Amino acid sequence: MKFGNEYVAQMVPEWQQAYMDYDCLKTILREIQTSKKRSERQGDLKHKLSGRRNFSGLTKRYSRASSSRDIENHDILVHATTGDDGFEKYETTILKVAEAGRESELVFFKTLDLEFDKVNHFYRSKVEELVKEAVVLNRQMDALIAFRIKLDQPSSLLSCSETVSVDINALDSKKHRGKTLAEEMGIKIEENGSNGGDSTKERVPEALSVLDHIRLNKNQETPLYTIRNVLKLSNQEELKFTRENLKKIEERLKDVFIDFYRKLRHLKNYSFLNTLAISKIMKKYDKICSRNAAKLYMEMVDKSYLTSSDEINKLMLRVESIFVEHFASSNRSKGMNLLRPKVTKERHRITFSTGFLVGCTVSLLTALGMFVHARNIMGAEGQKIYMETMFPLYSLFAFVVLHMIMYASNIYFWKRYRVNYPFIFEFKEGTELGYRHVLLLSFGLGTLALCAVLVNLDMEMDPNTNDYKTYTELVPLFVVALVIAISVCPFNIFYRSSRFFFIMVLFRCIAAPLYKVNLPDFFLADQLTSQVQALRSLEFYICYYGWGDFKQRQNTCKSSDVYSTFYFIVAVIPYWSRFLQCVRRLVEEKDSSQGFNALKYLLTIVAVCLKTAYSLNRGNAWRIATFVFSALATFYGTYWDIVYDWGLLHRPSKSWLRERLLVPHKSVYYVAMVVNVVLRLAWLQTVLDFNISFLHRETMIALIAILEIIRRGIWNFFRLENEHLNNVGKFRAFKSVPLPFNYNEDEDRDS
Repeated sequence: MKFGNEYVAQMVPEWQQAYMDYDCLKTILREIQTSKKRSERQGDLKHKLSGRRNFSGLTKRYSRASSSRDIENHDILVHATTGDDGFEKYETTILKVAEAGRESELVFFKTLDLEFDKVNHFYRSKVEELVKEAVVLNRQMDALIAFRIKLDQPSSLLSCSETVSVDINALDSKKHRGKTLAEEMGIKIEENGSNGGDSTKERVPEALSVLDHIRLNKNQETPLYTIRNVLKLSNQEELKFTRENLKKIEERLKDVFIDFYRKLRHLKNYSFLNTLAISKIMKKYDKICSRNAAKLYMEMVDKSYLTSSDEINKLMLRVESIFVEHFASSNRSKGMNLLRPKVTKERHRITFSTGFLVGCTVSLLTALGMFVHARNIMGAEGQKIYMETMFPLYSLFAFVVLHMIMYASNIYFWKRYRVNYPFIFEFKEGTELGYRHVLLLSFGLGTLALCAVLVNLDMEMDPNTNDYKTYTELVPLFVVALVIAISVCPFNIFYRSSRFFFIMVLFRCIAAPLYKVNLPDFFLADQLTSQVQALRSLEFYICYYGWGDFKQRQNTCKSSDVYSTFYFIVAVIPYWSRFLQCVRRLVEEKDSSQGFNALKYLLTIVAVCLKTAYSLNRGNAWRIATFVFSALATFYGTYWDIVYDWGLLHRPSKSWLRERLLVPHKSVYYVAMVVNVVLRLAWLQTVLDFNISFLHRETMIALIAILEIIRRGIWNFFRLENEHLNNVGKFRAFKSVPLPFNYNEDEDRDS
């Protein structure tokens, strides 16, 4: 792999703009090289015109020798100055500049100096941020150690009048941390259990005095916190010294240290990569210009803050020491495994299994088509009732599988264009699924569903099993039950971490607005708005099997008022959840755009209700109302998709797109906008009663639902691209991890 590609691959995606612009510097060097070659050709031409063609080889050799002797004269000077902001700035002066490529060389060093100043400034500012954060973590550790001592020795440490004694046997449970808790606080324990004098008596109360100035940070994402906040009830909680609280504190502080160590690693890698990039580009410059400037320039780089600063290494060593001692039972191997990033290994068996299941899905689809054609199922007497009963049951799997395939394609393109989707979705490090894993699950489900369809049809057509129609109808229910059982399975199979994350986010969507809204919450809620037909299929499952229609294969659901009522409710639930999320964000963030977004979903709810009413009760009044509100919702939604969610069509940008685009071909964005508009107009089929004679009504409904899922898949890519670019613009590469303790003075300062 070329260095340029490797350099980009190892960047922190959100810090791209803060790295050396290696490609720009290479482009300038190419211009210098082109100028040199042009000058050499002109020189050769002059030699030929003067009649010295036979001596051209000798002239070239003399020119090279002369150049090598004069290398020492082609040198540079680097001046370091301190700017008004207190940061160092560097300026390079070329002592002797050849006429060939003169301007390009000056531009090269001016660009290099600016890039290096940018890198040095960014690195220093980040180091200062981390040093301040380290001070905060020190105070958190002081509180943790005091909490542990208070919990382990509540009686002896409360009495200052008596000799402070720490029972070694009582602290045996803490020996896994490397030192006893008293030793952590500087209390030297004698073998007889006494503490060694008045100095220790003074140090223990001093250490425990920290507890008088702290309180536990409440989790602000719980429904109880939200309800108490709305009712204006106090959310303050007394500091309770219990084992349960200690365990929670240790877990939260462990996450804080892991996140802090990741920041240190990224910053250390940032320094190394930029230093290496400067070294590489200077070597290229020396080679092209026949100079010896790299050595002098790198000496300046080595003296700069970027490479001479040792704060990051010291902080890393300190964090490793504290983490291993306090959170890894003094087991360095265990502690470092927790601190270091987990690399997801690509396994060949995943690729093989995915390919195998793709082949199975294609084969089963082909077999199903041949089965239907050979037995003339579509022309059979029970074709209509089959489409009204069994088809909605099995179409559920088609909707889910298609959505998963679209999500897998999203992951593929996000990775290709370096969109940091694991960070945006807040996945636990090392547990995020790649596109191969998602394809494996989607085609596995597709294979299972197609097998169920074929088994169902075969049992129904076979005279030997025709008497078991009741059990035949239970096949799709069995598949749904199996999928649900696997989804909630507590065992570590089928990507347990991802399954539980999905269930947790789904619950937060259902419980909106009781939970604080994060990006995974509203992103999943948006996905559910494109799966309205799948949710209606689940409703049909409950009706068809709950009311016993499957025993006679008849559909009495649509004649039920209860079913019709829930037919409305099920369609509205995703949009209502999204509406409540917007309202919560409007109240918390005071962002007026969330109010307009909530209005969009409210308008969509009205349009969905009217379309549902029109599909159940035909009439001109319903038709006109459906057309008007659906048109308004479509226009509003399309505008919001393109301008706000995708960040496109902004005037200051070129071509009416946006300043930064990850996809190099602009036509992709224009095509995506057109496709989004066209697919959003699929609702016209409902109003215009556009039907195809050879397609059943249920088939048309399924096709419209499939088009919406495809539109959502396209929307996903550009939505996350815009979110990623927002993170890049703010250099936001890490999520904020809440601290377990809050000092009273910090709270007063914030208020």
